[in-house]
Amino acid sequence: MNIVLTGSVSHVGKPLTQELVGKGHSVTVITSKAERIKEIESLGATAAVGSMLDVHFLATTFQGADIVYLMETLDAVGGDFGDKDSDLIDAISQIGQNYKQAVLEAGINQIVHLSSIGAHMKKGNGFLQFHHNVETILKQLPEEVSIKFMRPVGFYTNMFGFIRSIKTKGAIISNYGGDKKEPWVSPEDIAAAITEEMDKPFGGRNVRYVASDEVSPNEIAKALGNAIGKPDLQWQVISDEQLLNGWIKGGFNPQIARGFVEMQASQRSGLLYEDYYLNKPTLGKVKLDSFAIQFAVAYHAE
Repeated sequence: MNIVLTGSVSHVGKPLTQELVGKGHSVTVITSKAERIKEIESLGATAAVGSMLDVHFLATTFQGADIVYLMETLDAVGGDFGDKDSDLIDAISQIGQNYKQAVLEAGINQIVHLSSIGAHMKKGNGFLQFHHNVETILKQLPEEVSIKFMRPVGFYTNMFGFIRSIKTKGAIISNYGGDKKEPWVSPEDIAAAITEEMDKPFGGRNVRYVASDEVSPNEIAKALGNAIGKPDLQWQVISDEQLLNGWIKGGFNPQIARGFVEMQASQRSGLLYEDYYLNKPTLGKVKLDSFAIQFAVAYHAE
């Protein structure tokens, strides 16, 4: 099949490209950076350099594809969490509008969209609201356009954000914690799930959640602590207000800071995972202990 991928060779994009090329598909990878061309071509794919903000470029690149894989990236809209005047949720939602128009112009009838846990929520999901917005936009496409919405849970790679607080505060610090398990996912397992869905028949609008392991914050602290040589590492819980004030004082865009606090509060309450548990997937192959090895490499490299 002829498959077009947005999102360049990101955490998910690279293993996805490798899997699809390995299965004999013709793969075109859209990237905004010309310096990515050699890496994309080394994977056996074709690079298309352009912007998610350019509908004509998207429509032209989508032309003739059997399947188009859509995802939104912060890089496409600047992605500066320190820009206090930017509305990143609105900007990313605009990418959804661009995708819709490009799909219509190119006559695409099969889409796989990388969405997220929390996309079922119209409110209360914080920064994840843009995933709900883009799903809503894509659902406005004609019925003959089949869409598979992939909703991964929190990426293991998000844990790299813990490195700074571990090194400066000696702990993982958040507004939720404890022994309640929650799902996490490896990009490799996401890529495998997307590849699997591309090989299956399309029809209508479908949702698939993707997860690799279910572990508690305290279990995460133990696994990461053991991996980096700090077996007594603790996951400390602070209030929403403390976390918000800390991020704003650190220079975060207030919209982004409030969005992350609200998102993590919904993790604490369990609201974020309600639909996940109603449609719980089979867990993937990459477990926390495997990721902890990658985390240790990144931790000691900084």
